[in-house]
Amino acid sequence: MKKYIVPSIRITVVLTILLCVIYPLFITLAGKLSKGHGDGEQIIVNGKVVGYAAIGQSFTKPQYFWGRPSAASYNAAGSSGSNKGPSNPDYLKDVKNRIDTLLKYHPYLKKSDIPADMVTASGSGLDPDISADAAKMQVKRVAQYRKLDEQKVAALVNSHIEQPLLGLFGPGKVNVLKLNVALDELK
Repeated sequence: MKKYIVPSIRITVVLTILLCVIYPLFITLAGKLSKGHGDGEQIIVNGKVVGYAAIGQSFTKPQYFWGRPSAASYNAAGSSGSNKGPSNPDYLKDVKNRIDTLLKYHPYLKKSDIPADMVTASGSGLDPDISADAAKMQVKRVAQYRKLDEQKVAALVNSHIEQPLLGLFGPGKVNVLKLNVALDELK
């Protein structure tokens, strides 16, 4: 029995030190070296924090770019997906309602032109980014409601497209909060 207890105690002590001391210190250090120093990248306008770059927000006014739908109502404390499968009738109804809303505000689009990320929530329900296609799809509406030149708004979108890491990992994306802050500053 001693043959099993002593090694078990040793491995418990080693793993406790590794996972409860060394790993958390490493993660804390990595956070302190990152943008925002581990507290998140705050978006500040006129000296006031208007949000965080990594947490999605609800934009529903037609003069703003809209983000992904949220199953958590953009509540960071309740971050979650809907856990409804693609054949769930409630889920299908939600997606249909989102498509109908988009087509109402974008009558020049066909249903097939709508990017999936504009009608489906992310796994966390807090995705702050949309695809470049989703942002470009909204340019005409935003320009019309703000009475701005469409090409000027399109150029703003293009300047906010974040390319994938090393050009390899995933599609280009646009942070909706940063884009809308820049849109408010656009003359």
